[in-house]
Amino acid sequence: MRIAVAIDGSENALRAAKHAITLCKYLPEAHLEVIYVSDYNKAKDERLLSQSPESLTLKREQKVQPIIELAKDVGVKTKITMLKGNPSQEIIQYVNAEEIDQLVIGSRGLNTLQEMILGSVSHKVMKHVNCPITIVK
Repeated sequence: MRIAVAIDGSENALRAAKHAITLCKYLPEAHLEVIYVSDYNKAKDERLLSQSPESLTLKREQKVQPIIELAKDVGVKTKITMLKGNPSQEIIQYVNAEEIDQLVIGSRGLNTLQEMILGSVSHKVMKHVNCPITIVK
């Protein structure tokens, strides 16, 4: 069984990752895949603030590393997938193409404007992926 969790560095994403790790812990045949999408619009802003491509890569890896450590602590092996583009489109395309069995995603991400309702990424992903999805609040 392939379980994927989409993260963006937000608190909701961390809770989603903890839930996905718990699922993998209790399903020994499960494999966890951590998906991080670099949004082109945000990446431009990050590049302006970044001194080098290496420091930009380091910042992105710092968002993934806490999840890797949590999984490692309970014996869950992880695969990291870094994608670039529109987060909802990239997650949908990847999950459907790779035949992921279960997707876990946070209800809201880092965009404060969208925090009034279900996050636009989780909403779009929920409507278009071909596998069961768990949205963690």
